Amino acid sequence: MNELKQKIRETIEKIHGVTDKDSLESLRIELSGKKGYLTQAFAKLGGLKNELKKEVATDINTLKKEFEQIFHIKKEEIEIRDLEQKLKQEKVDASLFKKRGFSSNGHPIYQMRDIIIEYFTGLNFSLQDGPFIEDDFHNFEALNLPKYHPARDMQDTFYFKDSMLLRTHTSPTQIRTMESNTLPIRMICTGATFRRDYDMTHSPMFHQCEGLVVEKGDHISFAHLKYILENFVKHVFGDNVKVRFRSSFFPFTEPSAEVDVSCMFCDGVGCRVCSHTGFLEILGCGVVNHNVFKAVGYEDVSGYAFGMGIERLAMLKWGINDLRSFYETDLRILEQF
Repeated sequence: MNELKQKIRETIEKIHGVTDKDSLESLRIELSGKKGYLTQAFAKLGGLKNELKKEVATDINTLKKEFEQIFHIKKEEIEIRDLEQKLKQEKVDASLFKKRGFSSNGHPIYQMRDIIIEYFTGLNFSLQDGPFIEDDFHNFEALNLPKYHPARDMQDTFYFKDSMLLRTHTSPTQIRTMESNTLPIRMICTGATFRRDYDMTHSPMFHQCEGLVVEKGDHISFAHLKYILENFVKHVFGDNVKVRFRSSFFPFTEPSAEVDVSCMFCDGVGCRVCSHTGFLEILGCGVVNHNVFKAVGYEDVSGYAFGMGIERLAMLKWGINDLRSFYETDLRILEQF
């Protein structure tokens, strides 16, 4: 028993000098494995007399506790040291620049935004901007969205305690533009919008483009809108794309339509992406509802409006199937641009 206790003490002393996990594990097995010194010592207690057994058992348990304490301290030291070494090895200096042999044309969302702006400013549309934090009137009421409309549901909108909110679309800029400008108005607004949603095709922050044309008299018609948007779609997706206008409903326009384009993934034949219809929806539009003009004090005017998701257009144009890819800084995607 004295020899076993001495071996236990010697092994415990060795733990202090261990520098790696493998050596520490070997010492643990040497002490408490099936054939370890501690295991042997406890096994031989049965051959001792009662008084001696109690005394020796106390000594061995003291050594066991000492071993366990030192072992766990040493194990934690080695783990912390190994983690620090791993972090140092994997550390990346983001300030370093390495020439990659290509130049960036910008993030795909902003590339699509620039394509949109290029087209509409070329047709003498002005570029307007509005605040991210909006009031209820500009975001809903003035756009003919009454109190009971489902778009006001708390699940969709980020509200503040003072009845202010994060804008859910860029349409409030249309109202502010009509309030602060004289006719005629030809404007677009691009920017971030916010809704409480997040999955492969939705993000709590996303980008939209809204457009508005208003003039005195009643000569602005759906035909003007149709001509502008058909050419816009071809500007984005090429001359071979097919365009269709499908009747729809929006509170702020009447009549209203959704614009579909032939599916880029199956060339309009029909596939899982387009639900076998051959078409994909890209934007909404319509003739401005007179209740919207009434909210800003306009009389004897006519106009049209349209709105589109910039991420939606970018996903279709460049074949990106997950909206979240735009925000995850995955270089495998971003380097393609």
